[in-house]
Amino acid sequence: MKIIVIGAVAGGATVSSQIRRFLPDAHITLIGKDSELGFATCGMPYVLGGVIESPDDLVHSTPEGFEEKKSIDVRLFHEATKIDRAAKKVHICNMETGKTETLSYDKLILSPGGRARKPSVPGKPGIPLFTLRHFGDLEQFRDFLDEQQPASCVVVGGGFIGVELAENFRHRGIETALIEHNDHVMPIGDEDMSELLAEEMKRNGVTLHLGRELKMIEGRTVMLDDGTEMEADFIATAVGLEPNTFLAEEAGLEIGPTGGIATDPFMRTNDPDIYAIGDAAEGRDWFTGKPKRVPLSWPAHRAAFIVANHLAGGDTEMDGLLGTSITKLFDLTAGMTGMTEKVLKKEGIQYETVVHKSRSNAGYYPDSGKLVLKVHYAPDTRAIYGAQAVGEKGADKRIDVIATAIRGGLTVDDLSAIETAYAPPYGSPKDPINMVGYRAMRSSGKY
Repeated sequence: MKIIVIGAVAGGATVSSQIRRFLPDAHITLIGKDSELGFATCGMPYVLGGVIESPDDLVHSTPEGFEEKKSIDVRLFHEATKIDRAAKKVHICNMETGKTETLSYDKLILSPGGRARKPSVPGKPGIPLFTLRHFGDLEQFRDFLDEQQPASCVVVGGGFIGVELAENFRHRGIETALIEHNDHVMPIGDEDMSELLAEEMKRNGVTLHLGRELKMIEGRTVMLDDGTEMEADFIATAVGLEPNTFLAEEAGLEIGPTGGIATDPFMRTNDPDIYAIGDAAEGRDWFTGKPKRVPLSWPAHRAAFIVANHLAGGDTEMDGLLGTSITKLFDLTAGMTGMTEKVLKKEGIQYETVVHKSRSNAGYYPDSGKLVLKVHYAPDTRAIYGAQAVGEKGADKRIDVIATAIRGGLTVDDLSAIETAYAPPYGSPKDPINMVGYRAMRSSGKY
């Protein structure tokens, strides 16, 4: 079987490896536009902040390793320019030499990822504007920071990447302002939880401009829509990703309502010989079953397994997505899973909420930290709809437990009965997870 994989970052590199495990005799060709294979894009902000020493630390594999150990034909610096579905051929171009080639396939996997959105801003900028998506972006950005030693910057966008960049710029001692057009940072979350993050950012010297838009750049002067002006040595934009669907669209593959490539539970497109995974692929929501695109690493890696398993004759399906995610912001961790208030209201779903504020572990233990845990649930069935946690310690494991509870079909009341591991350095006799369950029971008259 001839298999071609387009895209050589997390999804593409992983699915190639998984296919080799399932199909030891398959001929696998992996095509990637970047200079590196399977690098960890999620670690890029921490390279800029000096937390991770070198961009090379993010590189998982090498083409030589893939070819020698896994017999995978790796073509980096190559771009797929056309898919001929009728002939089952892919046209590729060597980006260094310009040489073109046509490869035939039995099965094709698309993992083209996404491209960073770049806001169109009037004016005559006299400072560099950076985005962070590819390995080359990281190297160029890091070199600028090391060589120019800038004193001030503006970050545009207050989502995951934006707040992580702001934190890492402050680690370097750079005066940092952040612009977000929504009224709160991390707009994917509930506003009250996001406010905790905003306070942490301000406490660590980040100037926030919320509910504001970047209007113009003249030289080093950055102007906002409310008339605010500030000086900056560079701008970092983090306003989301656009899925790379051009190749799929040109080939006549279906694009779903989220803008991603539409897939079935086996990650097949409307062409049964073509699969799609990663940031450009559309899945479905765990609760509603509606199309959902989650450009995060876990869905990409899970989809890679689903595809490899299906090619080998397996029938494991890609379940609905919860969008479980987490980020570090100075001394706080913020995690979430499932539906937020905004989504619940948009879907017209009735819900109730429990908010529990506590310590991460025994309060008398020296390193216990503050923790806020918020859970949405159904008032009738008691099904858990979603959760968010913000805290100095322990937010990660509580979100993971609740994500597991949702998948396992546990109710909010069942959280009171989860037997968590306890010792003073790690938890409490009644864990915050248990307390959420007890509080929900009390509100309904069960306790």
